[in-house]
Amino acid sequence: MSGIAMPKPSQELLRNKAQIVKDLQRIIPGEGVICEEIELRPYETDALTAYRQIPLAVVLPETVEQVSQILKYCYANEVKVVPRGAGTSLSGGALPLADSVLMSMMKFNQILDIDLPNRAVVVQPGVTNLGITHAVQHEGFYYAPDPSSQIACSIGGNIAENSGGVHSLKYGLTTNNVLGLEMVLMSGEVIRLGGKHLDAEGYDFLALLTGSEGLLGVVTEVTVRVLQKPETARAALIGFPSSEQAGQCVADIIGAGIIPGGMELMDKLAIDAAEDFVHAGYPLDVDALMIVELDGPEAEVDRLLQEVSSLATQNNSTYLRVSETEEERNTFWTGRKAAFPAVGRISPDYLCMDGTIPRKALPQVLKRMQVLGEKHGLRCANVFHAGDGNLHPLILYDANNPGELEAAEAFGADILRLCVEVGGVLTGEHGVGIEKRDLMPEMFSETDLKQQQRVKCAFDEKHLLNPGKVFPVLHRCAELGRMHVHKGQLPFPNIPRF
Repeated sequence: MSGIAMPKPSQELLRNKAQIVKDLQRIIPGEGVICEEIELRPYETDALTAYRQIPLAVVLPETVEQVSQILKYCYANEVKVVPRGAGTSLSGGALPLADSVLMSMMKFNQILDIDLPNRAVVVQPGVTNLGITHAVQHEGFYYAPDPSSQIACSIGGNIAENSGGVHSLKYGLTTNNVLGLEMVLMSGEVIRLGGKHLDAEGYDFLALLTGSEGLLGVVTEVTVRVLQKPETARAALIGFPSSEQAGQCVADIIGAGIIPGGMELMDKLAIDAAEDFVHAGYPLDVDALMIVELDGPEAEVDRLLQEVSSLATQNNSTYLRVSETEEERNTFWTGRKAAFPAVGRISPDYLCMDGTIPRKALPQVLKRMQVLGEKHGLRCANVFHAGDGNLHPLILYDANNPGELEAAEAFGADILRLCVEVGGVLTGEHGVGIEKRDLMPEMFSETDLKQQQRVKCAFDEKHLLNPGKVFPVLHRCAELGRMHVHKGQLPFPNIPRF
């Protein structure tokens, strides 16, 4: 592994591997436990492939009772557990530890209930994102969050990372589209939160757990909201001489009170790669390409397209094409959704970053990213959810060239620091994982981080679930709970204590 430090493995657990595997096989008979090195290889990394580690063992539970029993056993024996969905995490969220049991949830792959009168679907966490839409689209419904990996990523992983997608600007991230969860705590206890009802009283634990990156529990069931397909949806391809002009157009569209179903931006490098890969009909004589999709009643869509076209002209656009058919609209999106694999064809390796900025800062940030690219001597293809300011710079490098991985990581860290500097955040939808873990102090104070870790302690006081992720320095729960007495003086001495 590179410079990312992970918790040191317990030598005692490594020595006891045979016994641990035997105990796990009693819980999951048959082929539900994987322990041979060659069979563990597929689980050594996720989509952040720069980091690899073979786990102690992999378990493939099929029932909630098996998940509960595994966690209860690991809790009693202080064995670390790393939950894993489809392995498409781009922040190292599913990276195993040498002394951990990796729990793959991909056998939980059933759609349990489709309740269209309540616009709700109940699924197991291994169901793919796109699988939910496929299950309801014949009735004119769909699931709104649509990450580019939606054909492969699992809904459980979407919960862990609070995934978004090209239509999140109008319809929200995963947290805005989840109604209920069933989850198993590290102690083995099974809890349920929310349901098909729209809201619940009390603390919003549902929002807390969505985006918790596998640090608080293992999701075994999800209830999601599905939406009715809009009457009309049309997309416009708009080309600009520069990314700064495109960025200003994004700000102007939102400033005019227009909320598109999706608004995406690609720079020259990404445009050329995507067009060469999928032949979507993108113009190659522009430096920035924006996709703006409007949906709703036909008359409203037509009027808004005229307004968007006018704003694009005011920002010196040189290309404008509006989809006339559903097939043409889908073709526009095909190029955008294939941008990541397309860039993979022009570079041996790339790091996909994920940071979010205020929309008004977009032109400024794009300019400074060009300067950072020159500083680190690496190319960067920009693909991002422009409407909500969620950047996805793809930093191109060759891991076979000494120093290039380190340069790419330094470039990525500078981009994320820039996001925070202009009033943004370290991640929009990929999570912190290990990738951004050591940058958390750029955004949070030590007090902030300790408060977050106290929440972790409430769910997992032994820190056995997905350790080494999110927090740059993990405090023991006892350390977080103790009182600091300075020179014999209690803090807040006037407060009565019993």
